[in-house]
Amino acid sequence: MLKKAVLFLFISLCLLSCKTTKITRTLNKKIATSFFENQFTGIYIYDVTKDKVVYNYQGEKYFTPASNVKIFTLFTGLEMLSDSIPAFKYEVNKDTITVKGTGDPTLFHNYFKDSTALKKVQKFKNVQLITDNISDKRYAPGWAWEDFDSYFSAERSTFPVYGNVITIKNENQLEVSPKYFEDKLEITQKGYGRKEYVNSFYFGKNRTRETEIPMIMSDSLLLNLWNAILPNKVSIIKNAKASLSKTAYSVSSDSLFKRMMEVSDNFLAEQILILASSTLSDTLSSSKARKFILENQLKNLQQKPRWVDGSGLSRYNLFTPISFVDVLTKMYKKIPEERLFQFFPVGGKTGTLKSWFAGNPTPYIYAKSGSLGNNYNLSGYLITNSGKTLVFSYMNNHFMQSNTEIKKKMETVFEDLRDHY
Repeated sequence: MLKKAVLFLFISLCLLSCKTTKITRTLNKKIATSFFENQFTGIYIYDVTKDKVVYNYQGEKYFTPASNVKIFTLFTGLEMLSDSIPAFKYEVNKDTITVKGTGDPTLFHNYFKDSTALKKVQKFKNVQLITDNISDKRYAPGWAWEDFDSYFSAERSTFPVYGNVITIKNENQLEVSPKYFEDKLEITQKGYGRKEYVNSFYFGKNRTRETEIPMIMSDSLLLNLWNAILPNKVSIIKNAKASLSKTAYSVSSDSLFKRMMEVSDNFLAEQILILASSTLSDTLSSSKARKFILENQLKNLQQKPRWVDGSGLSRYNLFTPISFVDVLTKMYKKIPEERLFQFFPVGGKTGTLKSWFAGNPTPYIYAKSGSLGNNYNLSGYLITNSGKTLVFSYMNNHFMQSNTEIKKKMETVFEDLRDHY
């Protein structure tokens, strides 16, 4: 019996080695074409069950990751936040409640529509908001200045409201949220946007697509928005060092993580890091959260990244395919598949992958994309036809072809892995 077991193990290892060798030859042949000559490409594929590197092509090189950074942000949120999002810290003194922001992005948000803060504070005669407890600037390093009125560049803040954007709908009738801006919106012949340095918004009268335009966040605006809901009750005080012992909670953390990953929401990603920092000190600082996670849970990464924001908007970010696979593997080993995979867009089904990498007949790609001009990356999990789980990161930088052509090349790689490994 022992001889048979040893023989079976030997044959199994030989078959696995042959499969890996065949995959290596196939992928090497794909990469060695003229298509990839004038761009930067990195591929790293790991068999999590066998603890085996299936393929490595420049996996140790640094790339601009774009929204693949959100994988690190997800990991940080999962490690540092509880099951529910801390909405704010507070203390009560007779008829006055003092509230300190934690960076919770869900209050009056167009998707979450959370009203935890409102329900908690509206019964008090006086509401004091503390907003000076943040060290982050409104934009992260390396963000493009001309994107100031683009939906994906909402400002970071300690006490976000309405997703820090004005939302405009114009299907059957014009709807503006927050209503504070309803009579301040300029209707134009075409276009939409905001003046660069003031909250002066304009919107084309024939535009029907729902549109989000970032607000310039300030204490005065926040005060106006709150007093529009709770007239003559709200004030803002400067007391960042105040220690408030109670915490109110809002939505489930998983719902926030899923929304951030599925639609690649930059604002939610940035605020998740700020939320994570609220567990470390009274001063909100996304850099503190990044530093903490790199020095603790990720201290053994093979290549330390240059990590400057939560969303990946900055081109200052530099990550390797191996680092993404390392973090994805940590999550896979710690979190049940059913819960983990729900955070990621599904090939051919949901989110940013709805139109790409579809399975036949079942999904096989659960991954986060990342795109900037001339960059497209995808990192996540691939389920083979034989039932194995592969963790992968496939990064493309500085190409001159269209994103569509890049994705077509990537799809052939994923299908080879699915069908033959």
